[in-house]
Amino acid sequence: MPYFDTASAAPLHPVARQALQASLDEGWADPARLYREGRRARLLLDAAREAAAEAVGCRADELVFTPSGTHAVHSGIAGVLAGRRRVGGHLVVSAVEHSSVLHSAAAHEAGGGSVSEVPVDRSGAVSAAGYADALTPATALACLQSANHEVGTVQPVAEVAEVCGAAGVPLLVDAAQSLAWGPVEGAWSVLAASAHKWGGPPGVGLLAVRKGVRYSPQGPADERESGRSPGFVNLPAIVAAAASLRAVRAEADAEAARLRVLVDRIRRRVVRLVPDVEVVGDADRRLPHLVTFSCLYVDGEALLHELDRAGFSVSSGSSCTSSTLTPSHVLRAMGVLSEGNVRVSLPPGTPAEEVNAFLEALPGAVAGVRERLGVSEPPAVAAAAPVTESLELDALGLRCPQPVIELARAIGRVPVGGTVTVLSDDEVARLDIPAWCAMRGHDYLGETPRPAGTAYTVRRRT
Repeated sequence: MPYFDTASAAPLHPVARQALQASLDEGWADPARLYREGRRARLLLDAAREAAAEAVGCRADELVFTPSGTHAVHSGIAGVLAGRRRVGGHLVVSAVEHSSVLHSAAAHEAGGGSVSEVPVDRSGAVSAAGYADALTPATALACLQSANHEVGTVQPVAEVAEVCGAAGVPLLVDAAQSLAWGPVEGAWSVLAASAHKWGGPPGVGLLAVRKGVRYSPQGPADERESGRSPGFVNLPAIVAAAASLRAVRAEADAEAARLRVLVDRIRRRVVRLVPDVEVVGDADRRLPHLVTFSCLYVDGEALLHELDRAGFSVSSGSSCTSSTLTPSHVLRAMGVLSEGNVRVSLPPGTPAEEVNAFLEALPGAVAGVRERLGVSEPPAVAAAAPVTESLELDALGLRCPQPVIELARAIGRVPVGGTVTVLSDDEVARLDIPAWCAMRGHDYLGETPRPAGTAYTVRRRT
């Protein structure tokens, strides 16, 4: 069964499996002890740290291992904010950061700090100017992912680091999605990553803090990992993580070139094979193995189940796959369509035949979901002449993608220049109705709060 969700977790690399098995025999002792078994464990830990630091592009004594990438992010943010508390309590993040960063930001704000979000463009990219505008004399830390986890857009880390450096503000980079493909460019200050993203075992994170960055570990003092990650290290997993990182890096250039061809094929063909699809994320400045697209008039959860039954494991940022019924914060920040969202992230070694098979299965899966929702492609509009200059649709209680489906069916009932207003209490309508207008060539006039729900108004152009 083709597994196309390596952005969530990559399959265990063969080198990681071999290293894990070997180090279970050699690395079980306490590396802090001076007897033979402890010295052997310490040699393994030091070698793993050297290998990981080389891949990251930092000194070995700047890098520690943590229980996860999320733990590394939380510790990194909390440690720098505490170390620079005399500067101020202002934190800057991008609007599309991983939830681990946004959760840390929320906790900081709840504790009395302040947070600024830097917006992104429609491709999901920030600008260095956006960070320059957000920095203040009280800014203690800025955060920016190296590449987006949902749409694959690579961020201008080097440019942002230069802006932050000129202002004397350290930059923390979440490199979880990109580290397998190469080191992060630019003068970053703190970096976090997670081994299960590159084929290492789960439960290992990396935290690198450059010399000169004021950093104060939070929580009770601990003598292990420079006091930045307490507790007994999982040495076999750490050894496997470092070994697999070195292995994937050795293959990265060739594999990136091969997978980019396959992803380009998906990007080109999906819009030809499936009507009313929006491919999101930067077309050029992106990760080589990841592509995301959204399908109008499709329930995202139903589409993922349909693809799963067809033998393909993919993921989604669609609001329809979430119990909260709110759109992905990444897609919302980009202002792109969220319904029927599919993220394909190919693991190393993916053969072209599997990608071709996916493209063959996708049109039928989308059509099947639309058919069950009673939607043709595109939804049939009223066949009779327009009957009114303005129309209001009551879509209260309807969940995505039904409000957009009702809008598509009703637009033909007003003349060119007429308006359709959709009353909806589904949060996703705020994102998907404007996206539908952009895709179908109509004017989105804005929203108006109502006692029950929100009214979204559209003007017919064609």
